[in-house]
Amino acid sequence: MVRIEARKMEFRARVAGMGNSGPGVILLHGFPETSIMWEPLIERAAAAGFRVVAFDQRGYSPDARPAEPADYALPELIDDVMAVADAVGFERFHLIGHDWGSIVGWTATALRPDRVLSFASLSIPHPSAILEPGTDATPPAYVGLFRTTGVAEAMFGFGGRWLLNTLIYSNMSAAHRTEYNAVFSEPGALTMALNWYRALDPDRNPMRNAPPVRQPVLYIYGKQDVPAYVNPEVQARLVDYVAGPFESIALDAGHWLIQDAEKIVLDALMKHLEGVR
Repeated sequence: MVRIEARKMEFRARVAGMGNSGPGVILLHGFPETSIMWEPLIERAAAAGFRVVAFDQRGYSPDARPAEPADYALPELIDDVMAVADAVGFERFHLIGHDWGSIVGWTATALRPDRVLSFASLSIPHPSAILEPGTDATPPAYVGLFRTTGVAEAMFGFGGRWLLNTLIYSNMSAAHRTEYNAVFSEPGALTMALNWYRALDPDRNPMRNAPPVRQPVLYIYGKQDVPAYVNPEVQARLVDYVAGPFESIALDAGHWLIQDAEKIVLDALMKHLEGVR
């Protein structure tokens, strides 16, 4: 564990293989997790010669918690990724994301092809494929709930922490549950993590006029995940937003892919990274 200074903030991060000569890899977690979710991949990628950084994104790091919901808009999150990359000396790098980390990853890959070598997304297709204009696609119901100030805090906060532990963390290791509960016990952490949802603004979607992704893309999803993400219509639209090499892998799993199918997922991610290298 280290602290990375970027954009006048400090991000907690897990790093490995920084003395290697291989390409850089940045790993982006989602809600409600931290960089600890990537530990199996960090070790494996570093052993293969990559330089690996997985950082706790804004809201999750105690010294990177700006107060306003607007501070968690996608352009800010992308700038964080680029600033962290600059801080560790990654001129160009591979990106891998899960959940919200995937949304940030898709956007960064499309808008910053000068920096991102390739992208691998776990669980989330291209955001524009989910909410393509002219379709009846709508976000999952829980998104509206998470955007409601006070309600989500009461549900997941001190009085409702059991929901996280029984509904989301039940199949995760004790070490992961301990870290997640510790993070969300920190002042402001839960609200700032939820601000990622509250900053969503369809009228300011940076992907609206973004070009198709031309870097190599690997997309892995669970067939038991939320229907808004894995329905056939979304999967069919996805190819319209990826113009470069593209591989899609469907697993008999849910949203938490590494927990449900660790070996398959890690093997696929390493094959993707090695293939691009």
